[in-house]
Amino acid sequence: MKNISPYKIILLLTGSVVGLTSCNKLSEDPKSVIVSSQFYQTTSDATSAVNAVYSTLNSDPAGDFPLYGRQLNLLVENASDNQLYSPSNTNPDVRALGTETYISANSRVQKVWQQLYYGINRANIAIDNVPTIQMDTTLRARLVRESKFIRALLYFDLVRLYGDVPLVLHNPNSTNIDNLLTARTPAADVYTQIIADLEDATNLPKSYSSTDLGRATSGAAHTLLAKVYLTQQDWPDALTQLNLVINGGYGYALFPNYYDAFQKATKNGVEHIFSVQFETNLGEANSTQYLSESFTSFNTGTFPIDIPVDTSLYNLFSANDTRRSVTFYNTVYNAATGQNVVYNNAYTPYFNKFVDYSLSPLSSQSLSGVNYPVLRYADVLLMKAEALNEINGGPTSDAYTAINQVRTRAQIANLTPGLNQAAFRDSIFLERRKEFIQEGHRWFDLVRQGGTVLVDALHKISAKSAATSKNTLFPIPLVEIQQNAKLKQNPGYN
Repeated sequence: MKNISPYKIILLLTGSVVGLTSCNKLSEDPKSVIVSSQFYQTTSDATSAVNAVYSTLNSDPAGDFPLYGRQLNLLVENASDNQLYSPSNTNPDVRALGTETYISANSRVQKVWQQLYYGINRANIAIDNVPTIQMDTTLRARLVRESKFIRALLYFDLVRLYGDVPLVLHNPNSTNIDNLLTARTPAADVYTQIIADLEDATNLPKSYSSTDLGRATSGAAHTLLAKVYLTQQDWPDALTQLNLVINGGYGYALFPNYYDAFQKATKNGVEHIFSVQFETNLGEANSTQYLSESFTSFNTGTFPIDIPVDTSLYNLFSANDTRRSVTFYNTVYNAATGQNVVYNNAYTPYFNKFVDYSLSPLSSQSLSGVNYPVLRYADVLLMKAEALNEINGGPTSDAYTAINQVRTRAQIANLTPGLNQAAFRDSIFLERRKEFIQEGHRWFDLVRQGGTVLVDALHKISAKSAATSKNTLFPIPLVEIQQNAKLKQNPGYN
């Protein structure tokens, strides 16, 4: 089947509507098709439209794995120094991600691009149409701001992954394909739009009732805005946003037990600022939950799961670091049999963080109801430590306090004063690496440090020796360039 550009997908979805409504032989509205003029009428319509925006984070219109929880992880974790494809994985595109040999025709690179724009298009539709609905004005403004938060999140992913990208802010309404083609917008302009969307989203509620848990809040907007400023190395503005989160009365805190940040029973808890919501029986595996294969296949090594690059990742953790047993496993209790299963082959330990231990049998991870955390309070603390270190030319007492909260929860010794700026910076990024394995942070953290940091880190792993400076961006998908002459490729890619 021919791959279709997201712009053409949009046109195909709207084309039947244009054809039906422009025919002058019809004397009444078509009854078999709901067109946009018929749909955006009620409060229920507005809520449904925005719920559809959220759904682009945890599902795929083609039935593939979701953006958050799988596709984005596959891209950035395999392309980092944390993760590698399974030795039994025969998909050449997945293997290329792990060896830094991916090209513009890579199907996973293309899939993430398309899923991001699919979500953005749904957000654009909601932002354009919800304001036209006669409904409670407070709810209407909230729904638009939720959509702006998600649009900002998706554009933030896009600009960091691909650099300059087309900035599309409205649902296309032309039947001329040439009019739908958009050139790449400078990254600085994309960031300007991201910041504008998030500034508006900071007016969202601080919290929601139980029926609306998981929706974007003002705390999530401030946190994401801080991350945007941190990526731009705008340390003062990042710190301002972080202090609003910490001192804003949100009640955020670290779970006393690191384990609880990744379990179904404790999802949307005090540490979770924004998470992509998953429910049991949704139908797709959340994140890298890979106990869906039989235990026999694990023991024989014939499993299509992602694995740590080598034992060096496990060895970063001291024996008393409580994060180690949460992040990795080599023994799992199978509730269906009442037995411990020990995985004794060359690829242990395995990733453990998103295994849903509430399931029985444990191997049914495609039914998982564990959420995928996008923004956690631990990230706020570590970003604050980083911003203070950069602003002051070295760590302040508040910077030590922030990073040591994370270390104390992990039951490892506090950092003691005396580090210079560079040493403290290294400590922060090491702490981030250990804290956020499998959460999609590491590749972005390596890239934003600039220079040769990413390439140097990748070259420490034999499988990733092909890495070069071009790998600080992913290629613009080949199919997009073939269908849009206005798009130009990133340096180093064909």
